[in-house]
Amino acid sequence: MEFVKEFDLEEYLTRGVEDVVRDLLKTSVFHPAESLFMAKYALASKKAAQRRHTFERQGEHIPSYLIASITSVCNLHCAGCYARSLETCEDGEPVRQLSAEDWGKIFAEARDLGISFILLAGGEPMVRRDVIETAAEYPEILFPIFTNGTLINDSYFDLLDAHRNLVPVFSIEGGQRKTDDRRGGGVFDRVKKAMERMRENRIAFGASITVTSENLEEVTSPAFVLDLQDRGCKGIIYVEFVPTAHDLKSLALDDTQRARLAEAITALRAREEAMLLVSFPGDEKSSGGCLAAGRGFFHINSHGGAEPCPFSPYSDLNVSKTSLREALRSPLFLALRSGELLLDEHEGGCVLYEKRAQVEEILQRL
Repeated sequence: MEFVKEFDLEEYLTRGVEDVVRDLLKTSVFHPAESLFMAKYALASKKAAQRRHTFERQGEHIPSYLIASITSVCNLHCAGCYARSLETCEDGEPVRQLSAEDWGKIFAEARDLGISFILLAGGEPMVRRDVIETAAEYPEILFPIFTNGTLINDSYFDLLDAHRNLVPVFSIEGGQRKTDDRRGGGVFDRVKKAMERMRENRIAFGASITVTSENLEEVTSPAFVLDLQDRGCKGIIYVEFVPTAHDLKSLALDDTQRARLAEAITALRAREEAMLLVSFPGDEKSSGGCLAAGRGFFHINSHGGAEPCPFSPYSDLNVSKTSLREALRSPLFLALRSGELLLDEHEGGCVLYEKRAQVEEILQRL
């Protein structure tokens, strides 16, 4: 199956973040510290793009972003959590987790390669204050932090205020009822208060929404998006729900609902030009297929394993023993990029999760 490339997701993300930075720069003229950071980051982003283009001319593709799961620990038990289903998330004391120093080396190499964005995930990344403080030391890189928002205290607000390259991305499921139904009672109010404080202190933040058959209409409504924008939200990442058990399949989008999501996001982009709106895997399909395994990004798990994506926890190389550059050339990644699997049609929210048996077969042959 060949996908027609109608939409360049990497270009949209890069340009969208640059637009957000420019918008913040325009409105921060009376805030010298914020204005200085925005100006420096805009320059660093251009230099990073130049580094990637240099590698591209040499025949080596460097994606503009990667996903780093800096911990396997989470303080919540969200219904249908894929990480707990895949046993990549836990309650107890984690083992074999990379140290803050290990992550610092990874961030430094990413900067030198021209990687502009590193998405910090988990578990709940806010439990690793040491790693987030290390990320703060790399202002050339933007670090969206995918957080449930329940661990952000006064000390964290001070850190986020002082280091504007750290950008919280709050996970919600819609309004209060749907968020609390999935994440636990009182979670929505805590996230709402965190958003209000972000707005008061002019700290940029985004939202991440797992889209299901139950919340599709609510989370794509103009009223919902406008409400988030009014709260200070600069972007929304829509992620299709991946059912990890048979009794959860009814929550996954069907073809009609998936088309509705695509139409709604297209309309929202035209209506809310100031917001960054991204959909996975929808935007990947219109960008020519799944962007995992280094086509557009890859994933580093909490103990350093280089994986195609968070939904595909398979690895043949550990970055703590080699490098990001070598990881991009790993046999598993090369096999996935040279085959047809990333381009296959699929029913769920992730082609590699749905076709995990085939990924396992590839790994066994290496």
